[in-house]
Amino acid sequence: MLPTVVFYIILFLFGITIGSFLNVCIYRIPKHEDIVLTRSHCMACGYQLKWYDMFPVFSYLFLKGRCRKCSAKLSVQYPLVEALNGAAYIVIVVVNGVNVESLLYCLLASALLVLSVIDFRTYEIPFGINLFILALGLIRVAADYHQFSVYLIGFFSVSVPLAVLYYLSGGRAIGGGDVKLMAVCGLLLGWKLIIMAFLSGCILGAVIHVTRMKISGEDRVLAMGPYLSMGVFIAALWGNQMLTWYLGQF
Repeated sequence: MLPTVVFYIILFLFGITIGSFLNVCIYRIPKHEDIVLTRSHCMACGYQLKWYDMFPVFSYLFLKGRCRKCSAKLSVQYPLVEALNGAAYIVIVVVNGVNVESLLYCLLASALLVLSVIDFRTYEIPFGINLFILALGLIRVAADYHQFSVYLIGFFSVSVPLAVLYYLSGGRAIGGGDVKLMAVCGLLLGWKLIIMAFLSGCILGAVIHVTRMKISGEDRVLAMGPYLSMGVFIAALWGNQMLTWYLGQF
């Protein structure tokens, strides 16, 4: 029992550390800034953060959500993204076990988290994030090459109808980034799971966004990336069980 607990603690700490880097990506990618060489700094005063200012989650709590230098209030996004990434890693390993597939799903979850926040803010999905997920899909295909057709069909099964919708509507009905996202995630998950992911994302988007419109007066235009990402995450971890249950009803 103790080794298991220690393992999950280490996994969570690793996840929130990666989550700290994800915050860098979220802020800098839309501005086309370097995400590796430029040192982290306070957005208000430019103070370059020291190593002891950058412990994921814990530094935010210790500093009470304020810059050490100018006391400017820091965005709650920092600890939330870090904690969500750490929690996602634990959920993936608990559900899927310790294997290569879980490693791919952890990387996928981090990519989906970054693109969700960026899309929510800017209504754009960075092309580089889709390329990263494409690389994960190619690794998955190479590792499971005897089911190559399943993943290849997955690449086209949702993305092609969405691409037709995109061109017919002039981009008003669906974004080009969403089309690419469904293509690369389809290559990673296969055709059955990507269809489930898309349907789940649409349902979540409809329910959550309508609720937000009623409660906070949100505009009718919504960023689909976060909802499609939620659908992909759900399908990756529980899609096969959900399909088995559904088919068992007939």
